[in-house]
Amino acid sequence: MASPFIEIPVGDRLVKVTNPDKVYFPEPGYTKRQLVEYYLAVGEGILRATRNRPTTLERWPAGVFEGAKMATREDYARGQAGMGAGRSDAFYQKRVPKGAPDWVRTARIAFPSGRFADEVCPTEPAVIAWAANLGTLTFHPWPVRDGDVDHPDELRIDLDPQPGTDFSDAVRVALGPARDLLAELGYTGYVKTSGKAGVHIYVRIEPRWTFTEVRRAALAFGREVERRAPAEVTTRWWKEERGEQIFIDFNQNARDRTIASAYSVRPAPHAPVSAPVTWDELPDVDPRDFTIATMPARFAELGDLHASIDDESFTLDTLLDMADRDENDHGLGDMPYPPNYPKMPGEPKRVQPSKDTDNRA
Repeated sequence: MASPFIEIPVGDRLVKVTNPDKVYFPEPGYTKRQLVEYYLAVGEGILRATRNRPTTLERWPAGVFEGAKMATREDYARGQAGMGAGRSDAFYQKRVPKGAPDWVRTARIAFPSGRFADEVCPTEPAVIAWAANLGTLTFHPWPVRDGDVDHPDELRIDLDPQPGTDFSDAVRVALGPARDLLAELGYTGYVKTSGKAGVHIYVRIEPRWTFTEVRRAALAFGREVERRAPAEVTTRWWKEERGEQIFIDFNQNARDRTIASAYSVRPAPHAPVSAPVTWDELPDVDPRDFTIATMPARFAELGDLHASIDDESFTLDTLLDMADRDENDHGLGDMPYPPNYPKMPGEPKRVQPSKDTDNRA
């Protein structure tokens, strides 16, 4: 008979793992216990990526099986997201779950709507293990620390392949115009796989700009990369305008938009993870090679490749100057926000171009 629970020592804590033999990834047969053990094996790395950051938990308590689906925005609007709702097998936990241990700290954050929430704020490996026991596959930390939740300390560059492109195309953009621009700005960029087809680059910044300003800097970065590789890169927000190009998703720097952290597990059958890599190895990387089965040995050998990410932080002044030039000299103002955001100052019409009746002849 399978054990109903086990207790795993994590530092000074005992973390209960319920139904440890429950299969979360049917294709390779990985269990909940193996998921928890994976996170403990890369504990230093996942904690560096999430420590003291309000973190949304992407929970898959039923596991990753054929036909499993994430809760939709409509499910949340009806209050029917989550297990037991009959509508979804996975959901985003933006508020600390009821019954959380007293050693699970939280940070209060404000959503674009003006509402507030107390999100899990990891401070020790036991918090990661506790969250994994809840079925958390992916950790989505905000780019802020709990001491100042309104001023990001991280610029996030998301290279997102569109239909007709793939990981190799994102790598080419990362190693070419994106890396060149980082060097010209004097930035140290830390690169990782997304765990899917994309490439993420993180740059530590001084926490003295608002989300709006950081997003504006990210858009300026993307537009400059687009100028240097117009056939390969786009910053067009509307999917119908992107074509077969790599989209630089500047909106990932908006308030309440998050990216899967380094070492996070992604909900795909083979249990891939978002893997930090070096710039030198990026040309030969296959993101499918990084899974909960392979990453612990790599981590034991190489350690955390983002270990020095907090050693220095950078200014956004040059990027914001570039944004001013884009607007004043090239007529390139703001771009649309995601649909669930309130209308922002200076934002253009949030209308899909093909449905914009004002532009029809």
